[in-house]
Amino acid sequence: MNSKRALRRAVATASLLTLGATAAACGSDDASDDDTTAGSGGGDKTINLGIIPSWTDGLSTAHLWKNVLEDEGYEVEITEISEAAPLYTGVANGDIDVYPSAWPQVTHEAYMEQFGEDLEDLGAYYEGAKLTFAVPEYSDLTSIADLKGKAGEYDGEIIGIEPGAGLTKVTKESVMPTYGLDEEFELVESSTTAMLAELRKATDAEEPIVVTLWKPFWANSEFPVKDLEDPEGALGEAETLNAIATAGFSEEHPEVAEMMGNLTLDDDQYGSLENLVVNEYGEGREDEAVEAWLEENPDVLEALQG
Repeated sequence: MNSKRALRRAVATASLLTLGATAAACGSDDASDDDTTAGSGGGDKTINLGIIPSWTDGLSTAHLWKNVLEDEGYEVEITEISEAAPLYTGVANGDIDVYPSAWPQVTHEAYMEQFGEDLEDLGAYYEGAKLTFAVPEYSDLTSIADLKGKAGEYDGEIIGIEPGAGLTKVTKESVMPTYGLDEEFELVESSTTAMLAELRKATDAEEPIVVTLWKPFWANSEFPVKDLEDPEGALGEAETLNAIATAGFSEEHPEVAEMMGNLTLDDDQYGSLENLVVNEYGEGREDEAVEAWLEENPDVLEALQG
């Protein structure tokens, strides 16, 4: 951590401790507890970010925001949830303040429709996200349509991710029936981690496999894979990645909402952030990864202030 950033964080922490001590001295124990409860108002500066940890776009951006907001004097909590449905439920209920990397237009469209009145869109930070079917580069397949009649080569399986994922829903309800794959293939619903393990095992052995993937995602460059064309458009159009907050968040935390609305990342910026967080530094060293990334991308930090 550079000394300037460390100093800012130390000042912010000291200020929070001073405020806490003042509140404790001036009020009763009950009042003190109320003042430090998230969402209680009264100058609360706790932000809870919800993520699906195996979806590394959310993991990476959550730790980016943790770094940025803690430097602004906020206390940031990251809540890890295994699937999209309970994550959106948490945001809608106000138990989680922000899902920092939602897929609202296609992948999570059903959740946006279900909880729309209780959600607030703070804006898009990335353009051109999309769902894909992928096979190894050594495969002769070029289109999803080419899978028809080839179930025997793939043990009748398409390797998917979490059951509650939007990608899983689109695959089962749109892609497989559109291409007639539901008659001969089974979508294996597991987890992102399990899917990647199967992908690594197959590509290391140069065996056939078809998986559900998406972009942006570090696995597209880590593994020797290629997207299958989707001539029928069954996977849906490209979409944006957005920060989705609980309704009323921008009124309670206008500065944070404005900063989140100002964030924009291009392919290079996003790719380098995710690669540092997930691959080069890894679990437990996310803060170091973000610090390194911000030193390489100071313009992003400047843009957040508008």
